[in-house]
Amino acid sequence: MARAALSARRMAAGRPLEAANMKMPTTLQLAGLCLAGLVVAFVVVGRGSAGDWRTASREPVGLAPNPAVTREAVVQVYGARAVRWRGYFGIHTWIAVKPTDARRYAVYEVTGWRLRHADSAVIIHDRAPDGRWFGNAPELLADKRGPGVDALIERIDRAARAYPYAGEYSVWPGPNSNTFTAWVARAVPELEVDLPPTAIGKDFLGGRILATAPSGSGMQLSLFGLLGVTASAVEGLEINVLGLTFGVDPLGPAIKLPLVGRIGASSVAVK
Repeated sequence: MARAALSARRMAAGRPLEAANMKMPTTLQLAGLCLAGLVVAFVVVGRGSAGDWRTASREPVGLAPNPAVTREAVVQVYGARAVRWRGYFGIHTWIAVKPTDARRYAVYEVTGWRLRHADSAVIIHDRAPDGRWFGNAPELLADKRGPGVDALIERIDRAARAYPYAGEYSVWPGPNSNTFTAWVARAVPELEVDLPPTAIGKDFLGGRILATAPSGSGMQLSLFGLLGVTASAVEGLEINVLGLTFGVDPLGPAIKLPLVGRIGASSVAVK
């Protein structure tokens, strides 16, 4: 009996130590995930952007409904790894719209190279909404369809044309293509866009410090897109350090990491 009691005490004493040994420091976990994400980014971007960007594929990947057979209005938000080295760290985002009975999509986006020959970086043009971004496959970030979406399209158009940084572009920390998408999303919160942590520039607020979150809900505090915090029912909780976003979405559930993106349940639902 005494020997059994002694054994039980030893086992009980050993459990806390055993449990502690099973836990890894959070900083090491984040560092490991970021390193793994960087490796994945190099592989994905390296494959998608191989060769000359001028001849890279811009073909659609099948995420957008065919306008020839889809009568209802559609709004979709996409993101794809950026061109060349920038794609290792971040994505380019854009908004595609199709009003009711329209036979083609209009795409709203911002590109830095447009400023070389125009006074605005904002582009509104017809192109495949789900086309590859110079070889890199896009990811669907938001999808709205049906009644009421035509009104959203009108508001998207007004917000895009009122974009305050049309004459500026900076890869880091913004304003850039993701700053533009976040600007429109704030103006049209019904889109419920949860821009991933790889959308560097989404937190750029110019001279402001406080604003609604990029999704248009909740609140955000940001210092020039370099340091800040975001909290909303759409994004969850995010912390921005030097343009790199760390976060958690408890409703997903999912975690958000720089380089890696969102890990966990998708935030996109067709509505």
